[in-house]
Amino acid sequence: MDKEKVSTKQRILESALKLFSTKGYKATTMRDIAAEVGVRQGAIYNHFKSKETILESLIADLTDSALVHLFDKDLDPKKGKQLLAKIATTFKLISFDPRNEALFRLMMQELFRNEKVRELYHEHFYQQNVKRLSTYLFQMMQEELIRSSDPLLLANEFFAPLFFYQMQVVLLKLDGKSTSAAVTMFEKHVDLFWDSVKLSNHTPTLF
Repeated sequence: MDKEKVSTKQRILESALKLFSTKGYKATTMRDIAAEVGVRQGAIYNHFKSKETILESLIADLTDSALVHLFDKDLDPKKGKQLLAKIATTFKLISFDPRNEALFRLMMQELFRNEKVRELYHEHFYQQNVKRLSTYLFQMMQEELIRSSDPLLLANEFFAPLFFYQMQVVLLKLDGKSTSAAVTMFEKHVDLFWDSVKLSNHTPTLF
């Protein structure tokens, strides 16, 4: 495939992502996408058979999100709070990356309509990350950095607010409102969570 075709295909995907995430998948037509790209409607079909196949390609792109790759690099559980802060910072930064924001908005819209999106969300965005974090939290318990508890429950308690704050930032930006207060919640959440689980130097342990 030559560079021009690759470029056109990518422009179609980016234009469709913009329209799907703002107008919604159902409200967007192939004519809308063609107009956004600046090509004839028939040219779209040289790359994609239907609007559904465009959506499927964008859904596949969701697996490249930074949230899916949170734990691709080995993290040191001995870092404790720093490890958690790194995760929270990733959530915050993604909220201000235009493409990741658009993918997030598309995912939120499609969760109730598209089974593939639900499966991707449960497997890659949430459950996989919860399981990985629970492993690190368990190791922190072994290092006597945090209190002994159910690591899976703690991982859920840590992640859930981050998804909520991310959505808050996206909604505020959508309405053209200030995100100043919302962005501070990521760091505050880490502080609050860590203070609730850390072991004091004077706290006796069972180990």
